[in-house]
Amino acid sequence: MEIKVLGALAAHERGAPVVPTAAKPRQLLALLALHADRVVAVPTLMEEIWGENVPRSASTTLQTYILQLRRKIAAALAGDPLVDAKDVLVTRLGGYMLRVQPGQVDAHEFERLSDSGRTAFELGDHRTASDLLRRALALWQGPALVDVPAGAVLELEVLRLNEERTAALERRIEADLRLGRHAEVVPELRVLAARHPLHEGFCAQLMRALHRTGGSWRALEAYQRLRGSLVRELGLEPSATLQELHQAVLAGDPDHTLHPAAAD
Repeated sequence: MEIKVLGALAAHERGAPVVPTAAKPRQLLALLALHADRVVAVPTLMEEIWGENVPRSASTTLQTYILQLRRKIAAALAGDPLVDAKDVLVTRLGGYMLRVQPGQVDAHEFERLSDSGRTAFELGDHRTASDLLRRALALWQGPALVDVPAGAVLELEVLRLNEERTAALERRIEADLRLGRHAEVVPELRVLAARHPLHEGFCAQLMRALHRTGGSWRALEAYQRLRGSLVRELGLEPSATLQELHQAVLAGDPDHTLHPAAAD
């Protein structure tokens, strides 16, 4: 089964779609997909569907949703005598597991490529890091599970994925800066800084890229925009690291702006 969660939810078994239209079965499928090949406990599934208000009929209703998913899978299997829907959506003691082949869940591929990119970055292989992180980020087609109503469990999973996406993007840009691609990343960083007016990491990278391409006054403008947003929205001044970068740009000290620590 091929599953996409980095955007709208999509799942295909042998090319046939198996995503249900009803909201709660979609939630179940999304949660099972994110934990593919691992057992998701029944209480966790119930928490996702009903939160703290689990009805007395929850066990029976959950089994009904599982049955609906299996029927979709069975239809896609088209009567294959060698594979049953119960072999794909498996019942385990205390929970259920969605069985998939390696590399078939885009979120898992994103995490694999992102982890490899991070390792390459830490080893100083910035070209490989940039390539791997670019491939990881290309898997995203929009906000994670954008068309799935998220309960308490999925909400945290989506938050985690979106934060990992931002971290991978910041690291990929950092790798490009280390490779001297300052002019190439300026347009991208302008957009990111506008979309995330409180994000110091993107602002710092934009400042460095602008400084290195002869736009020191624009780098100072970027700093002032971020400072204004932080003071207005949060009542905070920029971090000490960003203030040091601001002073370095004022002093025309390129060495100070080249190699700050990359994002975790």
